[in-house]
Amino acid sequence: MERSDAAAQIGRRRTFAIISHPDAGKTTLTEKLLLYGGAVTMAGSVRARRNQRATASDWMEIERQRGISISSTVLAFDYGGYRLNLLDTPGHADFSEDTYRTLTAADSAVIVLDAARGVEAQTLKLFHVCRAMRMPVFTFVNKLDRPAMEPLELLDLIERTLEIEAVAMNWPIGDGPAFQGVYDRQSGAIHRYERVEHGAVRAPVTVAALADPVLDAHLGAEAATRLRADVDLLDGVGGAFAPTRVRTGDQTPVFFGSALTSFGVDLFLDRFVSLAPSPAEVGRADDPGGPGFAGFVFKVQSNMNPQHRDSMAFIRITRGQFSRDETAIHGRTGKSLGLGHASTLFARERQTVDVAYAGDVIGVTQTGGLTIGDTVYVGEPPAPVRLPTFQPEHFALLRNVDVQKQKAYLRGLEQLRLEGAVQVMTLSESGRRERVLAAVGRLQFEVVQFRMRAEYGVETVVENLPYRFARWMVGPDEALAAFHATGAMRCEDAADRPVVLLTHEWDLDYVTRTYPGIVFAEADRVEPEAALAG
Repeated sequence: MERSDAAAQIGRRRTFAIISHPDAGKTTLTEKLLLYGGAVTMAGSVRARRNQRATASDWMEIERQRGISISSTVLAFDYGGYRLNLLDTPGHADFSEDTYRTLTAADSAVIVLDAARGVEAQTLKLFHVCRAMRMPVFTFVNKLDRPAMEPLELLDLIERTLEIEAVAMNWPIGDGPAFQGVYDRQSGAIHRYERVEHGAVRAPVTVAALADPVLDAHLGAEAATRLRADVDLLDGVGGAFAPTRVRTGDQTPVFFGSALTSFGVDLFLDRFVSLAPSPAEVGRADDPGGPGFAGFVFKVQSNMNPQHRDSMAFIRITRGQFSRDETAIHGRTGKSLGLGHASTLFARERQTVDVAYAGDVIGVTQTGGLTIGDTVYVGEPPAPVRLPTFQPEHFALLRNVDVQKQKAYLRGLEQLRLEGAVQVMTLSESGRRERVLAAVGRLQFEVVQFRMRAEYGVETVVENLPYRFARWMVGPDEALAAFHATGAMRCEDAADRPVVLLTHEWDLDYVTRTYPGIVFAEADRVEPEAALAG
């Protein structure tokens, strides 16, 4: 393919992540974007009843049982001449590592806010990551079908809390049971929607002009009068939309709507694809239109296909064009790597890909050769990718109930470790070499236990440990051999490096003073904001 054709293909890519605080409606919005994008014929329900379809993005059994997202998902589909690579992320803070790594693969982000709650804690953390990357952020204020804060109050809250200019692209007509639709500020048209059962199909919409003399009859006199007054006020005090400020992360376009009822989703999708940046407009270290091919692994997922129990590496293409049966260089090892079994992804569904471009995400079936942060390339080596790492804050022993399933137990733990779901350490002082899980949040332990049972047929027992932080020990062998501290737990990580688990800050002060020949390091510590900014 000619380079100009490849540039055109790259120009129509829109690769974006959807992020939010838990229960803001992120997964529901994802489903509606798939519905209006034509990727599904009926939108699923986060907590599907017997006669409803489950969501496409939450494909893992534990996600469907718990009604929460615990793993990032890639959903690729075409809409309006654009190729959309939608990255749905977990909202729960316990799975921040997965969300932060996925943001490195995105060119823009959609933040979903609950209209009654505004900016919540996890939203603020994720926004700071986007700000560090100077990533364009689009805001969807959700759940207008329920009682909500005043729209102007929400805009002010966004600006004060996130320290970013917020510009309303549309305006809601009522809220709660009185929510009828939205006014589109660009076209001056009113979109009045009808509710449909379960919100599983597109909501019928009637379009009218603000100056339409029969508007009062359509909306009701009180709602029509309120809308006209709001529009006049907004035009007088609202900031001007500036695409260049959106691209630099200094302004966020704000859209109001309801993902559950589908009100406003169509308008949001149409405006988003026209405003969001292509890979060529983001300013990554690699030139998206450059020669050759390059990409990096931001996620590894095991057992997406339960029949084959395989492992899939998710590769964000950062440069050039990928062709089927490509032989690339594995950046970490310098060895040749065949990429013949590459697929485009739609949640757990996969389809063999013949060609892909910068901005796309491909999945490569592998046996453990690729790990998170690895690069692959043809031609010039790409710039290294700095992915954020987190210090574990929770620790637990994971015991295998049935010793006859020890091989399955160890295999399952190793695959989950490679996914980055948890860190797996080995207890040094145990003759049985017991495994210690280290994680950002305790919910990760429940997920490991569930998946060990569901995917590997291994029953386990989790025993929470009292420790609160880990330090990697560096020093001469004789100093390390002499280390012994009451109340501390000594382990080895997956690379056989010595680690000590401690409960209190004064424990660290004590061992530092007692063992001056040892450096107690936060191994591979990279703050998420600093890593993503770099």
